[in-house]
Amino acid sequence: MTSFFDEIARNRLKSALLLFVFFLFFTGIILLFAHVLGVGMLGGLIVGAVLVAAYALFAYFMGGKMVLKISRAQEADQKQYHYLYDIIEGLASAIQVKMPGVYVINDPNPNAFATGRNKNHAYIAVTTGLLSIMDKKELQGVIAHEMSHVADNDILYMLIAVVFAGAIGLIASSIRMSVMFGGFQARGGRRNDGGLIMLIALVIGFLAPLFALLLRLAISRRREYMADANGARLIRDPHSLASALTKIRDYMKNPQSRPVMHANDITSSLYFSNPLKGGFSNLFSTHPPIDERIKKLQQMY
Repeated sequence: MTSFFDEIARNRLKSALLLFVFFLFFTGIILLFAHVLGVGMLGGLIVGAVLVAAYALFAYFMGGKMVLKISRAQEADQKQYHYLYDIIEGLASAIQVKMPGVYVINDPNPNAFATGRNKNHAYIAVTTGLLSIMDKKELQGVIAHEMSHVADNDILYMLIAVVFAGAIGLIASSIRMSVMFGGFQARGGRRNDGGLIMLIALVIGFLAPLFALLLRLAISRRREYMADANGARLIRDPHSLASALTKIRDYMKNPQSRPVMHANDITSSLYFSNPLKGGFSNLFSTHPPIDERIKKLQQMY
């Protein structure tokens, strides 16, 4: 058995360490980028900083609304979904955050997500499939999980990871193009005939996006474990949250089940459970194995 607080502290430390590794990796890619282009360390850092800043500002101010639009989420009618509003309002009051916007997605897959840029500008979206199969306690557990993402600023945390991963992908692409079509250029325009260095840069250019993706997935999984623990602590009922996950697992095992219609690789990390199904979505899942999540919750007290 493990306590809520032990699980939360463990996952907070691991996710912080992963984000620090992400930052170090990003810095290394920037320095390699500077060497490939022959612009020097300072020039490379400036280019990288401008790229990340532009990407981050756009994602910060527009990301939440774009996710809702991509997901085909519609603002929930308060009279029709009064019980959903009551749950979200009660949990928001309990953790002392501003009431998030409430949205519903017309989709049979039982799922939910939180998005936005901070605690005061957040949104909770749930699918009609989730509302149809969960009892009140299970629904409360799922919403508590999502509200924990809001309270812990996970929506911003994951934004940072996505920005780093996206920037690394763009820079790695530039490195590949420079090596394959432009060759290495040393300062002053002299071609560097170091074949080994060129090969290393080319390999890193191809592997960097994959490594960045794996780091982003690892961070996402840590935050999911922590949101499970925080959500269970918030309602003092880990078993209802485990029961909700069990229902989702059983749904996904049904051969007739379908993934969330408008979910994609970018938005999948936001969902309560993996909204995709089969193939590489399992290998590169943004979520821990659902059986492992259930097991951890059942062992909590």
